[in-house]
Amino acid sequence: MPAADTMGGGPVSAPHAAPPAIELSGISKSFGPVQANKDIDLTVAKGSIHGIIGENGAGKSTLMSILYGFYKPDRGEIRVNGRAIQITDSMTAIRAGIGMVFQHFKLVRNFTVLENIILGAEDGPMLRPSLARARTRLRELAEEYELQVDPDEVIEELSVGHQQRVEILKALYRQADILILDEPTGVLTPAEADHLFRILRGLRDEGKTIILITHKLREIMEITDTVSVMRRGEMVASVTTAETSPEELAELMVGRKVLMEVDKQPAAPGETVLSVRDLRLVDDEGVERIRGISFDIREGEIVGIAGVSGNGQTQLLELLGGFPEKGATVGGEVVMNGHSLDLTGTKSDAATRRARGIGHVPEDRQDEGLIMDFAAWENVAFGYHHAPEYGRGVFMDRAAIRRDAEAKIERFDVRPPNPDLAARNFSGGNQQKIVVAREVERNPDLLLIGQPTRGVDIGAIEFIHKRIVELRDAGKAVLLVSVELDEIMSLSDRILVMFDGLIMGERQAATTTPGELGLLMAGVTDTENARDEDGIPPEHSHPVDRPDEATPRPEGGH
Repeated sequence: MPAADTMGGGPVSAPHAAPPAIELSGISKSFGPVQANKDIDLTVAKGSIHGIIGENGAGKSTLMSILYGFYKPDRGEIRVNGRAIQITDSMTAIRAGIGMVFQHFKLVRNFTVLENIILGAEDGPMLRPSLARARTRLRELAEEYELQVDPDEVIEELSVGHQQRVEILKALYRQADILILDEPTGVLTPAEADHLFRILRGLRDEGKTIILITHKLREIMEITDTVSVMRRGEMVASVTTAETSPEELAELMVGRKVLMEVDKQPAAPGETVLSVRDLRLVDDEGVERIRGISFDIREGEIVGIAGVSGNGQTQLLELLGGFPEKGATVGGEVVMNGHSLDLTGTKSDAATRRARGIGHVPEDRQDEGLIMDFAAWENVAFGYHHAPEYGRGVFMDRAAIRRDAEAKIERFDVRPPNPDLAARNFSGGNQQKIVVAREVERNPDLLLIGQPTRGVDIGAIEFIHKRIVELRDAGKAVLLVSVELDEIMSLSDRILVMFDGLIMGERQAATTTPGELGLLMAGVTDTENARDEDGIPPEHSHPVDRPDEATPRPEGGH
């Protein structure tokens, strides 16, 4: 283990060097009985990319929210560029040159890019001159930092990656020299994440200071100069990134050795649980999102679906889970345990799917997996509130539900372990644990799970992966959708690759490569994508789609 500054001080400046961009001394913050930050010391060098990592609930976002003025510390001192400052609100932080890009973007969705950029930063009562000046400045910033985006595009029409560019442009337009990014790649495709890293390196090379909050150790190792580790509200170490390793950082985060690879034996598939034939879905705008796909999932196996976000995986999970897109037209056949599922009628809802033995962890935990204003104990029961152990008829046994929730919260190490806390008051990773606990512990015959570890820390990733493998080893079937290729490859037994609503090919996880999957994800068909140096096309355990085209149609692409 490299020598670490356990006070979180980071590198020491030379006598005549510029002061650090950020110095935090003795920062503490409590919310009632929960101490989110305890005596935090942190130094961030000017013109560097500084990572902050820690488990969900470790206090990372709280600390950065204090720096940005969203919270006021109970005690402690903040220095910006060597000057002590009281940051009472976000406007004070902005005036001090601090900008923040939140995990969940703060954009007005029905406003244009330009309108969002100037919102709160208008030059005067007349908007037309402000818009004209902002358009000129926006063009300059976009060219300088590779942040091209149409200023007249409405936010809700932009991809997530382009929305993030708008957030960064907002901060730069307000002349931020210190930029905080909270889990910036949580909803980005790999290509978008790579582009973001190029942007961040460019900003650093221009003298900007970047603070990156993330749970992804690969990203920390790739992009940061220094990294600080938080655990249970305290700063436990700050190290130079080049002098550490993912394994050492994981141990610092969790306080124990962490298994970095999924530990599982080869699958022993049994009978077919789910059979999908010629499944199609056309959305309410007439775009064909799922284009006649067929596949099977058997007992005791995990089938992963790889692909860049936006290629039909989301619609597939939602359709199988019982809530297809509103106004969508569906065709094809889905058979579960020998019985056809209703895809369009009155029994096509999520409740009927659960009764058939299908559990569903949706991709978007906040919009589809939880009711954010309801307590954790209520969310643990949602969808299963008519279960016999929760009461009889219309009468629910609240005490029984609470006991069950408390047990699940303890087993899944949800933090803080408070069943009365509203879902919105948990970190994103702990929200995910609540949803996974609810669905996995129902022991479904088929688990549909989308982005299982999005926004989840390394310790929780290890735990969630173990539970998924345990479900498989108990003879259950799992359909996994993830944009994390490492996760797909390490957790799956078989891998299907989707592109533009089609299944481009199937691979055995144990023998495929990231490059091979990447070609399929880019739309290169099996007939073009040879398995080995001899040019022999891969074999398949059952027929899969053979698209006639290798490039997406304009209306169906991503």
